[in-house]
Order: sequence, then C-alpha cells, then structure tokens
Amino acid sequence: MAPKRPKGAGAFPKAVVTPAPDRPDSAQLYAALDLGTNSCRMLIAQPKGSQFHVVDSFSKSVQLGSGLEASGRMSRASIARTVQALRICRSKLEKHAVGRMRLVATEACRRAENGPDFIRRVRHDAGLELEIIEPEEEARLAVVSCAPLVSTNTEQLLVVDIGGGSTELVWIDLCSVPRAERPRAIMRLHAGFHNTDSPFPTAKVVDWISVPLGVATLKDQFDDVEDDGARFALMSWFFEENLSEFSPYASEQARDGFQIIGTSGTVTTVAASHLGLKRYDRNKVDGLRMTSDQIDAVIRNYLTLGPAGRRADPRIGRDRHALIMSGAAILQALMRIWPTDRLSVADRGLREGLLYAQMSADGVLEDGPF
Repeated sequence: MAPKRPKGAGAFPKAVVTPAPDRPDSAQLYAALDLGTNSCRMLIAQPKGSQFHVVDSFSKSVQLGSGLEASGRMSRASIARTVQALRICRSKLEKHAVGRMRLVATEACRRAENGPDFIRRVRHDAGLELEIIEPEEEARLAVVSCAPLVSTNTEQLLVVDIGGGSTELVWIDLCSVPRAERPRAIMRLHAGFHNTDSPFPTAKVVDWISVPLGVATLKDQFDDVEDDGARFALMSWFFEENLSEFSPYASEQARDGFQIIGTSGTVTTVAASHLGLKRYDRNKVDGLRMTSDQIDAVIRNYLTLGPAGRRADPRIGRDRHALIMSGAAILQALMRIWPTDRLSVADRGLREGLLYAQMSADGVLEDGPF
C-alpha cells in the first residue's frame, strides 16, 4: 500500500517565500535631475546613515547642445529628444511621489539664446520646473558629491568635473582641517565656497574656474581638423590655454599630500579602459586611483586605435567613442600641469551633489564617517 500523502505537501514552503520589499516612505525620498549638454540624468534616493540609497534612476543621451556651438541655439530636434526624456523623468517622480527635489540645467541652457523658451516648453510639455544654475553652484555641487573619496592624508585637493559644455575646476586647501574631518569639511562646502558662519574647521577654496569647454563644445571647435593626432594635440593645447587665469596654474605642486578627483564620463571611461573592463562595473571604477603614467598609457592607446578602433572598443562604448578624445585632451592637459600618483576616479557628480546638499540642509544624514 502506497504511503498517504501528507496534508499540505503541495504547498509552497513558507521558509522560502520572499516578502515584497517595503515601499519607501515618499516623504523621505529626494530627487536630483541634471540636464547637461549631452545627457539627462536623474536619481531618486532616500537617506541612509551618512549617505543615501538609490531607489530609482534614469539616464539618457539627449545631445541637447548639438549644433549649439555653431548656431548659438538649441535645435528643434534636440529639444524634442530632451522633452521626451523629461516626460519619463516626470512619470518616475509621480510613481514614487517624491517629496523633495531639485531639477537643474547647466551649460547648454546657460548659453543658448532660446534657453528661456526651452524652460517654458519643458514646463508646458513635460510638467517639470527646471532651474538653470550658475557655474559656481555647479562646481560646488560637484565638489560635495566627491566628499566620500577625499583621503584623510590630502592637504591640497583639486576637483575636476568634465562636462559636455563646460569643465569646472576647484582647488581646495585642507591643511588647517584635522585629518579625520577632511571629508566632512568638503561636504560642508554645500553652504558656499566662502562660508564663514560654520563653527567647524573649514576647507579653504583657493580658486575655482568654469571653463566653457567640455567634451562636446571642445570637439565642435576642432571638427574641421581631419588628422586624428593633430586634432587631439590642438584640443589639449587649447584647453590648457584657457586655464591661464586659474591661480594655481603655474604653481608647482608636490605629489605628497596632493589629490585630484575627476568626475565625468571621460574619467570613468579611461578607468574602465585601464582595468580592461568590457562590461562597465561601477564598483570597480568609483574610487579607483590612477597615476599620471597610467592615464597617459590609456590615452596613447586611444590614439593608436584611431576613430574606427575606438568605435569598436567595448571598453569605450558606442555612446562615448565620438567624445572620448576631446575629454582625454582635457584630462591630458590637467595631468601635464599637475602630474599625480593619486587621481581618484569618481562615478558621481552633480546629481549626487544635489542629493547630499538637500539631505544635509534638512539634517537627515547622520553625522558619521563616510
């Protein structure tokens, strides 16, 4: 006689039932949208300890600044692509019922003659209120986003944000800040580069500059140069010429105690190439340290590959191959002026800075180590 089947034998075992994740409290959700010359990117996050947990994200190449260098205006096609992307962002914001947000636009909207018309169209067609921020705030937020990567041994810090339409550089003196406090002193810069009201030791901003040359605008300026190597050399030289008013430009900097943090698609792509990643991995790239020699080796390899080789290289990616050499020209110029054994790669930027600034202002981040 066959054994009797136990009662409930076909039931799904309770031990392996996976409960649905708790829906984040919308009152604790923050959003940051960065509309740049090339990309539209957004993060939705909630505070978690001294940092934040990403709940949702969006990133799309919209090429808003395409043709801007020649015409001074954003094209109809660029605007249509961007509005479509912003509608997706709005749907995500509504889906999560986000309580706090900042939605900002940068260089393309600052420079375009039809920038104000574009902002009005976004309000009407996408239902979003975009805010065009000034270069100083863009630079400040990029610096804040990099606070967790600042070494406690760093005395002189240069933060570089290579964007599509502009490049921001900020030089910071941390000598008077206790070592353990240096990352948090960078975070406090969200209140301003020259905030004198803080009762805590403050990081001193020696100088900052916003150069109106990014990967797209620099490429457009030299599109008529056919030779790949000559075009790269001219771009690097031209960018260096535009740094002459940056006060630390001519000062020789010892490598000890000096750190550069680079935040941009260019820097993360160079890092991915250095690591030989055929599939991008943020965990391996963000926070990676590279020497000037390692960066130079990657750039020389890009030049050896030529346009066709770069287009086919999985480490670069098809969405970046057209802009990687203008970004590399900017990076090479910086390494030529300030060679370092500590360029920290930051896969973070304006969006993260916007989130940190909002959360810090609301007092929802724990005052602990990063």
